[in-house]
Amino acid sequence: MASEAAEEKTPYELLGREDGVRKLTADFYALMDTLPEAAPIRAMHKGDLTEMTDKLGTFLIGWMGGPQHYQERFGRVIIPLAHKSFPIGPSERDQWLMCMRGALEKTSLDSSMKTRLMDSFGRMAEMCRTKD
Repeated sequence: MASEAAEEKTPYELLGREDGVRKLTADFYALMDTLPEAAPIRAMHKGDLTEMTDKLGTFLIGWMGGPQHYQERFGRVIIPLAHKSFPIGPSERDQWLMCMRGALEKTSLDSSMKTRLMDSFGRMAEMCRTKD
């Protein structure tokens, strides 16, 4: 019975609600900011990552099952259109996913939830590609 209840929880709840999702986002950008292999995608961002950390965190909170505040704060987002002006190919997609995988590894989520989230992030990242 307890495992059924755990399966019904959203990633938002499993991560520890807003604080947990914001920590995931901060860890993601910390990896992007420091991993040499992520330098190409880091270069696509402004010097200060504070605004992007807030925006991605707000988006992920709603995407993972929490409050839907992104649209209220930033307007409607269509992820592929938001990335249309960036040169995103397989290498950039994979760098983004590497940073997200590393951030997820720092969480207490079980491996099946990490796999589910990475599958979803993979689909999302692929939709953002603008070049081959």
